[in-house]
Amino acid sequence: MSKTRIAIGVTFCLFCTAAGWAQDDIKAIFLDKCSVCHGEDGVGKTAKGKKLKVKDIHVTVKTESEEDMIKIATEGKGKDMDGFGKDYKAAQIKGLVQYYRSLAK
Repeated sequence: MSKTRIAIGVTFCLFCTAAGWAQDDIKAIFLDKCSVCHGEDGVGKTAKGKKLKVKDIHVTVKTESEEDMIKIATEGKGKDMDGFGKDYKAAQIKGLVQYYRSLAK
């Protein structure tokens, strides 16, 4: 086996591992920061979610674009949802929104 093939194989394995870690990190952030209101399943049936009238992701995904949700997650929404733009990188916020939207599938 050539050194080039080995290098490509090792690079591919490292990339896949990093992608897996990144997804785990996004899920961990969601569970820590977002699930309090939105619920682990995105349905929003937590005590705080019910109080704030958080919409089910199955409804939200039909009415809010990914871009709109990224803006909300970055800047916040009203007095009840703080923005996370100062706490997380743009790629992390995008990942959070994509993870949240995936709960509707």
